[in-house]
Amino acid sequence: MSIAISEIFGPTIQGEGALVGVPTVFVRTGGCDFRCSWCDTLYAVEPRFKADWTPMSASAIMAEVKRLSGDQPLLVTLSGGNPALQPLADLLTLGQRQGYTFAIETQGSKAQPWFARLDHLTLSPKPPSANMPFNAARFADCLAAAGPHTQLSLKLVIADEVDYQWAREMAARYPQLPLTLQPCNPAPATPEQPELATDLEDLNARLRWLVDKVTRDRWFNARVLPQLHVLIWNNERGV
Repeated sequence: MSIAISEIFGPTIQGEGALVGVPTVFVRTGGCDFRCSWCDTLYAVEPRFKADWTPMSASAIMAEVKRLSGDQPLLVTLSGGNPALQPLADLLTLGQRQGYTFAIETQGSKAQPWFARLDHLTLSPKPPSANMPFNAARFADCLAAAGPHTQLSLKLVIADEVDYQWAREMAARYPQLPLTLQPCNPAPATPEQPELATDLEDLNARLRWLVDKVTRDRWFNARVLPQLHVLIWNNERGV
């Protein structure tokens, strides 16, 4: 079965979530079941970019990952779009046999049996500002699909006060999940400008606002992190 690939790049570092700073190769799949209002990777989401996606076999993907990593096993980050829409079981089998570990981030809208094979599963349900509904039953299915050795985490993007209060409710609902809060990228991409540059001054102001909120509320089990890759490279692709 072929896998729709938007891009494969690295090695770089993971720029967000529980694994921020960890060296990784990214495998970004094409296609998504969401249309978030502030999406910053429209080139991997919108069907209009489908001609840019390449159908690849698991063996071809691993060959490229090995070339990029110099045949040294490291973390492979499965991203999107929504990578949970793709048939990734064979890729996990091939890579893990060769010593690679695998992490995925998904919104928790579709569970897959191969979630049980993942080393890291980050679930990032979308807040009210994304204009995408949260489905608790589908999210629960994703949690249940994780394996006994899969490291789970919850990552929530915060754009405003409504998102912040929603995040407090989500954290209370899933207290067993390590939590990362992330300020929303203030310059969402558009179909015409899928790599629109971010106002870093605005982004830092959002980060300071979020840190102030968390510390003032004594929400001490929340970890606040920026999108590190945006601070370093803005919205440049392939890094």
